[in-house]
Amino acid sequence: MKTVAKTLGTAVIALGLAVGCAGMGGKKDAGHGHDYRTFHTGGKIDYGQIGDSYTSDLVMYLAGNQFMVMEELIKDFQTKNPDIKTIYVETIPPGQILKGQILKQGQIDGQNTAMNPDLFASVNIKHLKKLKKEGKMEDHIVYTHNKLELMVAKGNPKGIKGVEDLGRDDIVQSHPNPLTEGIFKFYGSEMLKDLGLYEKVTADKKCKSCWAVEGKTWFTARHHRETPHRIENGQADVGIVWTTEVVEAKTDKRNIEGVSIPAPYNKESKVGYAIGTLKEGRNQANAKRYLEYLATDDAQNIYAKYGFLKASAEELVIKPL
Repeated sequence: MKTVAKTLGTAVIALGLAVGCAGMGGKKDAGHGHDYRTFHTGGKIDYGQIGDSYTSDLVMYLAGNQFMVMEELIKDFQTKNPDIKTIYVETIPPGQILKGQILKQGQIDGQNTAMNPDLFASVNIKHLKKLKKEGKMEDHIVYTHNKLELMVAKGNPKGIKGVEDLGRDDIVQSHPNPLTEGIFKFYGSEMLKDLGLYEKVTADKKCKSCWAVEGKTWFTARHHRETPHRIENGQADVGIVWTTEVVEAKTDKRNIEGVSIPAPYNKESKVGYAIGTLKEGRNQANAKRYLEYLATDDAQNIYAKYGFLKASAEELVIKPL
């Protein structure tokens, strides 16, 4: 597998971006630099300071589609825990984190990144069970849920009414890649198969930053940044995303709308975010405090504010993997 650095570098070059660029919502910026943040007590946020993964008081590598929640969530957590002065948070595809940063040395923008975050979270419990098998993790909680939705341009110019329209020949699609993006690998692909559309939409191709079907279906490197960017810039008509990403785009007044997907196709009964403490993490006590915080009403309400579905009291109890 290619290193995270090469993957990130390709995406950044392709979109003409640089780590630390300012706007997350602008048409010219897909915001990759904002996937690596250091939160300081008092509200200061540093972007792209990769070395902080070795020194911060709490280090978390999280499934990327939570990016919009983290600023409010971490501010609330640090207000309650002011002695945890620096928190490094990475929000990229969890499969990429697992394979390219925890199980092997990875790089971001030419810099080594720590292989021992205090906490790791994924939308696929199998990722955490892999770490258990490797002797790196024992326990976990499920702390929130999500569901699939279609993202389209404001005004829905293509008149996309539902998920069945992904079988149309007159639309260009932008979907998460099936290699590192759990949303597609475990849920979006299953939905397309349920609908009998998988081969037509993907040509059964598995790649990243590529055309699965030339001129028709693009597979992204970082879908929660790239799909709204491509739609706003007229490079795509529709994309499979999480409901929370539509909520975030509309909150930011981007030229985006959502088209709901009914159950069971939206996979809301299956999508659970699991998080656990790594045995090799430097800040075990701080990691435990963060897990306890996730189980509070304040944390659950913040997630719900951004369109996530609350976890149950039973799910929020720490259990063996």
